[in-house]
Amino acid sequence: MRIGMFADMYKPHLSGVTNYISLYKRRFEELGHEVWVFTFGHTEYLDDEQRVVRSPAIPWGDTGWQMGLVLTSEAKRIIPTLDVAHVHHPFVSGRVALEYCQPADIPIVFTNHTRYDLYSDTYAWFMPKTMRYSYIRRYLKEFAGDIDLVIAPSPGIKDWLSDFGVTDESVLLSNCVDTEPFRHPAAPRSREEFGFPADSVVFCYLGRVSAEKNMGLLTRAFIRAAGEAPDICLLVLGEGAALADTKKSFQEAGLGDRVHFAGLTPYAEVPDYLAAADVFATASVSEVHPLVIMEAFAAGLPAVGIHSPGVSDIVEDGVTGFLTPEDAGAFAARMAEIAADRALRERLAATASTTAARYDVRIMADEMLGHYTRLMAKRVGHVEAE
Repeated sequence: MRIGMFADMYKPHLSGVTNYISLYKRRFEELGHEVWVFTFGHTEYLDDEQRVVRSPAIPWGDTGWQMGLVLTSEAKRIIPTLDVAHVHHPFVSGRVALEYCQPADIPIVFTNHTRYDLYSDTYAWFMPKTMRYSYIRRYLKEFAGDIDLVIAPSPGIKDWLSDFGVTDESVLLSNCVDTEPFRHPAAPRSREEFGFPADSVVFCYLGRVSAEKNMGLLTRAFIRAAGEAPDICLLVLGEGAALADTKKSFQEAGLGDRVHFAGLTPYAEVPDYLAAADVFATASVSEVHPLVIMEAFAAGLPAVGIHSPGVSDIVEDGVTGFLTPEDAGAFAARMAEIAADRALRERLAATASTTAARYDVRIMADEMLGHYTRLMAKRVGHVEAE
């Protein structure tokens, strides 16, 4: 099978979508399929994998998003030879897939990875909210009507797609993770390497350090929790627009020695860093079906998060971690509680590790291939009927 993955940005950009594409690509290739990635920007980047076709683009500030300018002749030549197209960003890459795949009668799949309404609150705040939401709703609804299959990675996002007026026909298919490297990290890091005491309880955050990830709330919650639990520390993996303000807040609170900022971490090394932690923490409410929590579970870390679509679809309150309202005080209380009770942490960690197995890429890739095959057969049957 010749599979095309369409994305506005890919490596070296680090994100859950990049990891999602990379995981599926590697697994599909292990099964003997040919997978192409069609993306924009970083044309000078030397890819460490085959069949990545890049077209020129203009970066949209420091957000990571790439505004595609024109499709290369190589991409135009290869796309019509695909068996199936899988879109991961609907606006630029989605238009490319429609323009070049529809005339060739190639089925198009779209996974909705993002709460575009919430992201617009951060990146397009200068436009009236009603205008932004109206445009996003109208565009996604039209796009969903033009393609063959919409995939929702979580029940919460399936509901959002319906409530937001996009489609009632999305198919639920969870995100995935390669659990093996997280269960058995190649070079596990120790908490002492980050300046933390051996007997400390380490919380870890992995992701963009930015407003749309609700870093302000996580920062306030940790500062409050640190006042109640003097043995807790925080390991932050990632960078972003809120990094300077976040560091300043911790310094002003006198917690500079209890928080370590590791910066951008190569994905292959993430399991090694998670090995130094005890609990994963995120205050983000803009997630779809966060891979970082799946990865934390696979590494044996329970999670503390906000009760919201995506996060609540993975974290089971009191079973694999804790869910709280979007309130710094409530979040801090749960952080302090889990830090104070080792038996509780171990119980939650054991269940989290077991839960991670259901999201393994080997399982989810087979389900995805089933959808591809069904759509291809449907297209062939339609052609034969004509």
